[in-house]
Amino acid sequence: MIKATRMLNAQQVSRAWHIIDADGQILGRLASQVATILRGKHKPTFTPHVDTGDCVVVVNAAKIRLTGDKLNQKTYYRHSGYRGGLKAILARHLMEKEPEEIIRKAIVGMLPKTPLGHAMIKKLHVYAGSTHLHRAQGPVARPLRWTARAS
Repeated sequence: MIKATRMLNAQQVSRAWHIIDADGQILGRLASQVATILRGKHKPTFTPHVDTGDCVVVVNAAKIRLTGDKLNQKTYYRHSGYRGGLKAILARHLMEKEPEEIIRKAIVGMLPKTPLGHAMIKKLHVYAGSTHLHRAQGPVARPLRWTARAS
């Protein structure tokens, strides 16, 4: 007997809240794991055409690590849409100004660029410090699969 794969619809999805501490974590490794949780791929009921992911709160974004010399070499670009409207900022300056944006940009780059992906981004909450506004939702601390080595 062949068992059919269970496909969920939007009404059957149950969401949990996870809290992830970014203190000392490597940016790309953290972002890939958070993107997996937001997408819902960590659940056995993953359905590609439904937003089955959980909500994620990332704290201590200001203490994230970048390997190599990316802090001085990595550049983030944006364009206003007008001629000569290209703006660039180094990762070092963005880290001083808005440390939450570095993590948000890394995670958004790993999610689908569709309306479903935009819904997943709304479940991401990033904070520079250790305090957050989501205590009422009862987020559960989630250990990461890959942790940064002490160096």
